[in-house]
Amino acid sequence: MITIKEIAERASVSRTTVSRVLNNNGYVSDDVKKRVLKVIEETGYIPSENAKSLRTKKTKVIGVILPKISTETSSRLVKGLDEVFAKKGYQILLTNTNLVPEKEIEYLRLLKSRHVDGIILSATIINQALIEEINGLKSPFVTVGQQVSEISNVLFDDYQASKDLVNLMIKKGYKHIAFIGVDEEDRSVGYLRKAGYLDAIKENNLPIEDCWVQKGIFDVDSGYYSMSEIMKNSKQKPDAVLAVTDRLAIGAMQYIKEAGLSIPDDIAVAGMGASELSRFVSPSLTTIDFSIEEVGREAADLLLEQINGRNSYEKNRKVKYRLIERSSI
Repeated sequence: MITIKEIAERASVSRTTVSRVLNNNGYVSDDVKKRVLKVIEETGYIPSENAKSLRTKKTKVIGVILPKISTETSSRLVKGLDEVFAKKGYQILLTNTNLVPEKEIEYLRLLKSRHVDGIILSATIINQALIEEINGLKSPFVTVGQQVSEISNVLFDDYQASKDLVNLMIKKGYKHIAFIGVDEEDRSVGYLRKAGYLDAIKENNLPIEDCWVQKGIFDVDSGYYSMSEIMKNSKQKPDAVLAVTDRLAIGAMQYIKEAGLSIPDDIAVAGMGASELSRFVSPSLTTIDFSIEEVGREAADLLLEQINGRNSYEKNRKVKYRLIERSSI
């Protein structure tokens, strides 16, 4: 197998010059570069990735921690990440916590042991143990969807998006608006989206019953059950419901239909996330498009800035969203 030493001898240059050409690092004149590349082409030389990693101290691998790898959101996020990283010669190593918070720390340690060049965490619940683990990494790091102080974050405007949906409902004439959320330990989806809902209700002096505010989990069945609890326990039946994910909203829609009610004439429904399914349910679902692919691209750019030493590790980016009004309102 041919070596860098042999390439250097055939091109009448030093091994350092060959290394500079291979890594595109450092000055080499055009004539010398052409001579080296010609020898490489003639010999069919392929550089060893392990050797290259030792020289550059980079593995060209990015670790990504996802909360649930099978979801459309995760798929769209990875697509955005890969669009940027692939162009720069990086590979992505995916891990899946399956919504088990403890696994986030486990995978952080695993990725650290694999000497990845950087890590992107699509976080759900941020606690002190996780923050301490992140701070101990001392390597390029970006979180997506949750804000961690002194760390680069790419964020959704969860509060305002939720508020916009409620205000749209109010503008359309709905006065009794229910809410299906998730655990508030998930600050972005659980706490901020609920806060946007509550503030919009308060600012418009609308009534609210305790049973109108339900807490589910991230699936269709939970949306169905939460809607049943709202309808069974309400003194005044709601005329609209906001769910913090499209899956929850679709579950709520199924219960409403089975109860013999019409959407949106009897009850309007809105979700969040702009899933593919939201276009095809009947009626089509009003939702928020958080531009997940763009979030992935922003996160990749932020991480590359860190890897290349151009970032302070204290930079937040909030990606714009789009309200998609459809037939469910």
